[in-house]
Amino acid sequence: MRHTSQEQNSSGFPVGSLNRSASSPRTLFSILMTVLAFICTALAILPLVAVLYYLILKGFGSFSLKIFTELPPPPMVAGGGIGNAIAGTVIMVGIAALISIPFGVLAAIYMTEFSTGNTSRWIRFATNVLSGVPSIIAGVFAYGLVVATFKSFSAIAGGFALSVLMLPIIVRTTDEALQLVPQELRQASLGLGANNFETVSRVVLPAALPAIATGVTLSIARASGETAPLLFTALSSQFWPNSVFAPTPSLAVLVYNFAIVPFKNQQDLAWAAALILVLLVLITSIFARWVTRQKVY
Repeated sequence: MRHTSQEQNSSGFPVGSLNRSASSPRTLFSILMTVLAFICTALAILPLVAVLYYLILKGFGSFSLKIFTELPPPPMVAGGGIGNAIAGTVIMVGIAALISIPFGVLAAIYMTEFSTGNTSRWIRFATNVLSGVPSIIAGVFAYGLVVATFKSFSAIAGGFALSVLMLPIIVRTTDEALQLVPQELRQASLGLGANNFETVSRVVLPAALPAIATGVTLSIARASGETAPLLFTALSSQFWPNSVFAPTPSLAVLVYNFAIVPFKNQQDLAWAAALILVLLVLITSIFARWVTRQKVY
């Protein structure tokens, strides 16, 4: 005799049903974990929102066109701007990029495509160690190597110090990007008669370019906000940068110098400079996310 009714469990649902009681332990645990994950996410985002809100509150009032076109004022003098610090930051980050990008990309290409034995392992280990070195150590190193040699603080020394900080980021991201390129692309290129150099330059490198650009962008974002290395190398200046072999102003050092003085006008400029720095980092991070929308292969 065929039974038309289904056996039910203690929760009132048929045995084998995917439905779950709202009061079952698994459902309550799932709800609890979802709420906990939401709270942790909110706590992770809260510091960024708080920093942006506070910087906008303090620094937006000083924003004007003259901020970008005028020199910092003397103490107790109203007005002025931070145009020289913006120009100096761009110059030193540009020098750092010119040094670190070629060396970083070439080192990663060698590790991934041409290295044999334990050489690539030791290079990766050295890169990981370098990425954990405090920025002030990079400043001391650049001071001893460049400033002490040429007897002068300069944008060259500042750019060299920043390049030391940018180099491990570029090497690691480029290395990972090249490893993500499918091996089949390399084999297809070699099968068509291309040598290793042509395969890397015309197939592998273009395929990994979006991820490489992301690493470069993130390294530039980090270098733009560094202060300690520039205190040892570029120092600062109240004038427009007119030589890469002279002391050069920067936004990070200007924030440090103006934030500790008792003059309100300079403190306001320090808040404006801090807001510009955060906005630069935010814009570069958004650009990096936009670039990574493209697949590596």
